[in-house]
Amino acid sequence: MRAARAVFAMLAVVTLAIALQGCELGYIARGAWAEMRLLWNRKPIDEVLARGDLPADTRAKLETVLEVRKFAQDQLGLKVGGAYRAVSQVDSHAIVWVVMAAPRDSLTPLTWWFPIVGRVPYRGYFDKHDAEAEAKSLEDAGYDTFVRPAVAFSTLGFFNDPLLSNLLNLSRVELAGVIIHELFHRTFFLASDVMFDESAATWVGSRGAIDFFAATAGPDASATQAARGVLQSDLEFASFLLQAQAQLLRLYQSGLPHEEIVKRRGPLFEQIKANYAALKPRLSGLERFDLDHEPLNNAVLINYLIYFHQFAEFAALEREHHRDTRATIQAIIDLAKSNPGDPFYAIWQATHPVPH
Repeated sequence: MRAARAVFAMLAVVTLAIALQGCELGYIARGAWAEMRLLWNRKPIDEVLARGDLPADTRAKLETVLEVRKFAQDQLGLKVGGAYRAVSQVDSHAIVWVVMAAPRDSLTPLTWWFPIVGRVPYRGYFDKHDAEAEAKSLEDAGYDTFVRPAVAFSTLGFFNDPLLSNLLNLSRVELAGVIIHELFHRTFFLASDVMFDESAATWVGSRGAIDFFAATAGPDASATQAARGVLQSDLEFASFLLQAQAQLLRLYQSGLPHEEIVKRRGPLFEQIKANYAALKPRLSGLERFDLDHEPLNNAVLINYLIYFHQFAEFAALEREHHRDTRATIQAIIDLAKSNPGDPFYAIWQATHPVPH
């Protein structure tokens, strides 16, 4: 039955691809094939846990996944369905390679259109060489580019996503955050607004992880404290990004010629990297971010802005709901539905009432 469902899933995606006009069928078909392999290779986590030779660390993390999915459903109100009840073995740390691009004088990303999700500021490849070839083509056309690995992704509830084995390399705190992040996508996704979708999911993942460990390990447990450190670091990093964005926008909106803007942005990028190097020692859970070491350009910065935008507003909304995470999640969704054209503004309005 598991094999039959996987084949049906692949056929469903390929059929959708064929029905679309103007879409790259080969690209979608390759994605469908890769997804089919993940679904085909699923093994129920309960069966894996029954193995007597399972390493203790792996066992603890798999048990955490099952506990997190139950907590997310019962306490956070997320739509869990059959997601993360199974695990699929993958060969590498990254399951998808993501390409991003932006003009050299703008923080407005290049976007691609896909069915269901609408316009998105990235394009994913299951093969790193394909991603690098796409980036090279965009660079030749005059864009800043960024190729990054993605360790997880969501099919937004269309299929029962398995846990990918590469996620078992994360700590239990990071793992819990990622699972809750992806379950938020399964619960709600605003088409053509990836910045809102990813930033909301990042905040929900980090905040939900605190609640999970406080409930299962205790409010003073080391895992709970670590989860609190991750959320605090997320908030500090988001504030840093807003300042970096403001610095660059002043230049990009100055009206100077393109060549002069490109010339002047170099020192700004160096200053942003230096500022991040000073901030980095205070951050936890963000060790994968190397803004102080990697080449910085608009595409790189946009990547981080997408995942950490307006975090202070989510925190303010939580305070409005007396630190009730479930109520805050529902408020995030309701406000986004009420103003899909600008969900961040809807949240700002909810946290900044107009005086009478």
